[in-house]
Amino acid sequence: MPRIGYARVSTSSQDLDIQKARLEAAGCEIIRAETVSGASRDGRNELATVLEFLRGGDELVVHRLDRLGRSTRDVLNLVHELDAKGASLRVLEPEVTTAGDMGRMVITVLGMVADMELKFIRDRQRAGIEAAKGKGVYKGREKRVDDARIRKLASDGVAKARIARDLGVSRMTIYRALEAGGAETGTESQ
Repeated sequence: MPRIGYARVSTSSQDLDIQKARLEAAGCEIIRAETVSGASRDGRNELATVLEFLRGGDELVVHRLDRLGRSTRDVLNLVHELDAKGASLRVLEPEVTTAGDMGRMVITVLGMVADMELKFIRDRQRAGIEAAKGKGVYKGREKRVDDARIRKLASDGVAKARIARDLGVSRMTIYRALEAGGAETGTESQ
């Protein structure tokens, strides 16, 4: 039974080495790793690749369940996809596998815990931001693009959608910059 390891961290300041070492020690022949949020499956290309190539009898191995996902629904959907392929999931900490009925139940409970932990993280982050705002310390993240540049491009006749695409920002950012400058925002979809 081939074992395929999956490692994930949320930010580049975190280290994948511990997870990779544990996956190697567990006998994983292939290890795919990525740096991306586990809040959803969006943008998780390495996980998508693993799921695409898993076959019947294969085992997907993760260090901890929260490395696979922080949403109970996502985790359970992944387990369902693995079952449909005839593959299974093994979590190393705590040691549990979906190869049996008891393992599926434990995975469900662990998925709910990971989901709750994500909610707690978001609540703490929100509380920290509110406290910083109250002290006048929090100013939000720095703007990536100068509003004056956006207004200049718009006044030169460049379509709002093109400005957003070229600058790598949302169209809402364009509309806010134009509104802040008192420029005509219009409602056309350019």
